[in-house]
Amino acid sequence: MADPVFYDLCVHCAPDGKSTQEEMVAMAKHLGFTGMAVTNHSNSEPVAKTVPDEDFKVFRGVELVAGNSSKLHGLVGKFRSKVDVLAVHGGDEGINRAAVENPNVDILLHPATPKGSGLNHVLAKSASDNNVAIAFDIVSLLTLRGGKRVHALSNFRENLILARKYDVPFLLTSNASFCYELRAPREMMAMATLFGMSHDEAVMALSETPAEVISRSRRGRNFICEGVEILEDELSVNEGEIQ
Repeated sequence: MADPVFYDLCVHCAPDGKSTQEEMVAMAKHLGFTGMAVTNHSNSEPVAKTVPDEDFKVFRGVELVAGNSSKLHGLVGKFRSKVDVLAVHGGDEGINRAAVENPNVDILLHPATPKGSGLNHVLAKSASDNNVAIAFDIVSLLTLRGGKRVHALSNFRENLILARKYDVPFLLTSNASFCYELRAPREMMAMATLFGMSHDEAVMALSETPAEVISRSRRGRNFICEGVEILEDELSVNEGEIQ
């Protein structure tokens, strides 16, 4: 069996972060990643110009920041066709709901609210139905201290249970804005065990799930599986594409 390839789909580069894209790429390659997505915030430099690299895949992304669900839907429409990875900065009940109910969203980041983990059974079911992945932000566990870290771990554990129950895709991200905040895949997987993720789940969250997010985004959100795509509300099967 081939070794897994790892991707970090939430990285912030200058001017949204402290390090340039070249510095982030060099560090990520050194740590063992195959690719990353530059997901600068939409209220900073929303779509960074990615620098080609023959040995490393750099995907264009954006992390949408919106004050309400109406503005979020407008931003989704504005950026969807421009990026490979469209993530939403959650943390508000209305924004979380709008994100998981929108099939054009790839990832919900930072869903936790002051009241709890940010997800419930209804939102988890919507995320599953719309293939919106839930991200677990490893850097937050490294930077938080004391009770705040305990609270974050509790939120992560609760969301992981919901993701398992409703078959919600989930992934591990660094959310790094500085090259020295990046962590090697094995370190991220080890951190994930702190809130109950198994080794196999952690490998999937850094390899298969990010790859599926990129593939689905590039093929179009109506893509179902190899050779099957929704066209004008009808199911179309392209002959010769199914092995």
